[in-house]
Order: sequence, then C-alpha cells, then structure tokens
Amino acid sequence: MRGYVRGGVTGEPYAQVDNPDPFAPPIWRAPVYRTPELLIWLVQLVRLVGRVLWFLIRHPGLDAAAAVLVLVWLNAGWPGLAAVTGMLAAVLLVLRLAWPRWFARLVAEPVRNRWRWWHYRRRWKAVLTIAGLAPAYRGQLVVPVLSRVDVTGCIDKVAVRLVSGQSPATFADKAAHLAHGFGVHLCRVRSARPGTVVLELVRRDALADPMAALPIPGDPDLRALPVGRCEDGSPFTIRLHGTHLLIAGATGAGKGSYLWGLIRALLPLMATGLVRVWACDPKLMELAFGRGLFDRYGRYAADPAAIADLLESAVADMQQRAAQFAGKQREHAPTPRFPFVVVLVDEVAFLTAYQADRKLKDRTIAALATLTTQGRAVGYAVVAALQDPRKEVLNIRNLFPDKIALRLDEPSQVDMVLGDGARDRGALCDEISSNPATGAGVGYVRLEAAPDPVRVRTAFVSDDDIRDMTVAYTTTPRPLAASEAA
Repeated sequence: MRGYVRGGVTGEPYAQVDNPDPFAPPIWRAPVYRTPELLIWLVQLVRLVGRVLWFLIRHPGLDAAAAVLVLVWLNAGWPGLAAVTGMLAAVLLVLRLAWPRWFARLVAEPVRNRWRWWHYRRRWKAVLTIAGLAPAYRGQLVVPVLSRVDVTGCIDKVAVRLVSGQSPATFADKAAHLAHGFGVHLCRVRSARPGTVVLELVRRDALADPMAALPIPGDPDLRALPVGRCEDGSPFTIRLHGTHLLIAGATGAGKGSYLWGLIRALLPLMATGLVRVWACDPKLMELAFGRGLFDRYGRYAADPAAIADLLESAVADMQQRAAQFAGKQREHAPTPRFPFVVVLVDEVAFLTAYQADRKLKDRTIAALATLTTQGRAVGYAVVAALQDPRKEVLNIRNLFPDKIALRLDEPSQVDMVLGDGARDRGALCDEISSNPATGAGVGYVRLEAAPDPVRVRTAFVSDDDIRDMTVAYTTTPRPLAASEAA
C-alpha cells in the first residue's frame, strides 16, 4: 500500500513500507528529489578544473617542466624528448659527482622527503582514525593535517598541524599506536610552534652496532667534544665548558666509555696545558687504568679521604680564581695560567650515600655542591657518574644542567635523571637492551637548553685504546705551566 503526504510537497511521494498487519502504524520515508544528471556532471567538471588549477598554482616548477616537454614534443618529436632526457641525466650525474652536497640538497633530499610524504599520506587517515586522533565534529571526522616530512638518516620527522583543541600530549599518549600503524620501530612526539607537533618516526636502529673509539681530534672544542653518534647519524658531541654533566646508568650500561671518551677528546688540550683533569676513582677499577694521564695532566685520588681532600682543594683553587677574576672578567677562557679544570667523579654514590664515615660524606657533598654552583663561570666542570639516581643517593643531582641516562632498571628512574616528563617524550631508558653488543653505551641526553631527550651512543674505548693513549701522552715532554715557567 502507498500513502501520500499532505500538503504541496513536490518530488516523489512518501512511500509506506508494505505490512500485512492492517493495524501497524505507517512508516513514512523522506521525499526523494531527482537531481538532473547534467547538473551532476557540471558540478564534477567544475571540481576537477578547480583541483587542476590549484595543483598548477602550487607546483610552478613542474608546470614549467611540463611546458618544456610539450614544446619539445611539438617541435622535435620523440628524438627531442630523448635528447632532453639524456642531457638532464648527464647534468644530474655531473652534479652528483662534482658537487655531492648540492646534489643532496637540491635533488636527493627533496625527492626522498616527497616520497616519504606520499608513503605516510596513503595511510594517514586510516591510522589516525583508528588511533583515536581524528575527533568527530558535527558528524564528520576532522583529521590532523600532514604538513611535511623531513628525512634525516634513519628518522622521518613528520610535521602535523593539530585539530583545534588537541595538544602534543594527545599524540604522546598514542605514540605506540602510531609506531605500529606506520610500521616503524618507535614514534616520539616533539613540541613545535603552537598548533603543531613533530613526529619522529624511527625506521631502523642506527645505533644497534657498537662503534670503535673515535680518532683523537686535532683541535678540540670544549663546547663540542666528539664522543659518539646520534640516532639521526650526526656526530654526538658533549659540551663541558660552562656546564656540569651527570651520567647515570645501571651496571654494564657503558658509563666508562663516556668518561674515557671525554678524556680521549680532551687529550690535545691536556697536552698543551689548557685543560687539567682531576680524577676521583673510589672503585680503583675504572680511571686507575690510565692513572699516568691524571698524574701528569691533573690529579688522581682513590681513597675516600684523599678524594675529599682533592675536592676541597678544587673548591679552594676555584674560589681563589674567582677572587682574581672579580671585577675583571665574567667568562672564562682557558689559558696555561688559568686552565679549564674537569673534575671526574666515578661512582659518586659511593662517596655520598654509601659512605660510612659521616664527616667524609658531608665534606664530599659540600665540596661537590660548591663546585656545581660556583664553578661554571671560572672554568670548573664536574662530571659525575652513578648507578642509583634516587634523591637520597645524590641530593644535588639538580645542580647538573646536562644529564645522560643510560640503561636504567625502572621506568620511574628515567624522570629522576632527565627530569619530569622525559620518558613521555621518548626516553625509554628502561627498555635499552642489557646485551653489551647492542645496548652498552646507548642512552638519552637532555641538555639544559633543550627539553627533548636525544638518543645517542658513545664509541667504545677499549683497554688497548686506554693503554695507547697513556703511552702516547706520557712519554712526550710536558709543557710547563705559567707558574712553573716563572
């Protein structure tokens, strides 16, 4: 049975669903309006033309290339196209061989970035929708916009424009979903300008293989001492001048390679008298292996009482230097008279939390606190290593501006070392492999000026490397300091 709506509504009448029950209430359907087929084709044509014009406006270089190819085809046919293609290939080959940096900047990187953009664009809407990052608004899904992709080594940096009301924390909570959705090892969320986040998608682990000791630099820079490699393939450098460094990691995590990597990078400056290294080695196992270097270019102490005396001597020298600099200069520049002094403290927890002698413990903590609060401006830097990062073990850990966290036992320890929110930003120190071949020396560094942790790995400095360093730099004549020359 068919029923008709009351009133003068145009279009097909309302249809009632057939029902054998005469007492069933009628079910009415909305009227159907038939759009002329010609109008549908016209609208689709206008849309197509609009998209083509917008594509041409956004890609002027491609437009020019297409215009040249059309002109060559019209004037010379397929031989002309073959000649143009051959000339273009020859130019690219010459550019690749003669100027590889320009080739990478102008050709390889844009092509690689565009290819990766298209790779993510294919699955963008599906992954973000399933991950719950495409909210519904007025009955429609609003998907964050994939802005651009920059490829750096093994990492794709994907810039995303957020939907109104979203925050970087929203994406950080879904980092694991995004990593599995795009088929990568890891996804880290970095804050950018307001309304934008950067997803660091790690395609493969560039730090899986250990590295041999780096060559000793010819002209070291105290603000960028090379010790290893970053995850994106760039050199990993550590700044010592004007800061203090805390290195935390479980047993076998690779703290020794960081200490010896810094010493290896400092050797040329130590040999010229611009750097002095005062080593505190309560374990008698790590720094004692190259004690000859410290006896010649600094000082060495292993007994807790001797270490306390050494640290207090460093405080006295630092305060004397500060008195000489007062009113004359505000920044320190290393000279033979006023060298840059690096105080290395291995297993600092043994001197603070685990020290049975209360007086020695208080002396050590007081000296370290004084050095870390007053030493930066006058050329003193403290580099401390420990296994247990808890507050009761080292209550002055916040006085170290720069921190490196290696493999840790518990997730909560990550924020203890690197600061609140470090693990949410991608510093998964508790997930670093305990296998020395793949995990030793791997860690995350968080600098004073950069809140985002960066995954790095230091080069492995072997016992043979330390022996060679010690022999090479203890058998040559040592330059006299200014006080000795006088």
